[in-house]
Amino acid sequence: MPRYEYKVVPAPTKGLKGKGVRGSEARFSFAVQELMNGMAGYGWEYQRAETLPSQERSGLTGTTTEWRNVLVFRRIRASDASEFQPELLPAPEEIAEDDSETIEPPTMGQDTKNAPLTDNGVEDTQADSSIGASLSILARARNLALRTPEADPKEDTDPKS
Repeated sequence: MPRYEYKVVPAPTKGLKGKGVRGSEARFSFAVQELMNGMAGYGWEYQRAETLPSQERSGLTGTTTEWRNVLVFRRIRASDASEFQPELLPAPEEIAEDDSETIEPPTMGQDTKNAPLTDNGVEDTQADSSIGASLSILARARNLALRTPEADPKEDTDPKS
């Protein structure tokens, strides 16, 4: 069953001048004709004309009922959900685990100067007095990991770097 979308536009209230169009009735008909042909150019099909009530303000506190003439158009919805066919993606390939190079974290008493940094998920409790101290310890640890053998060994012990 096709699904439609509707468009309601106000009917013309004045006629349009055109070549060979004479008289007020002919001008009004020409205005309706131009509106309907313009809508048909965008794929809208004319359905009917309606006269509907409209509540409008009158003065400061009053309301009046105005009758409005509208034209109703419809067309088949271009983006109907039943027509949508999603493309299925291929299943992901399984990646073989590479156990050739596993980095073990350093244990107590080992030389941690050349060991790679690992995160064991535990917070540093030695420097919890301030955030600045924690950040400086982290910066020092990263500098140690990136340091080359030609670097000055005195920089490793300086807590203010």
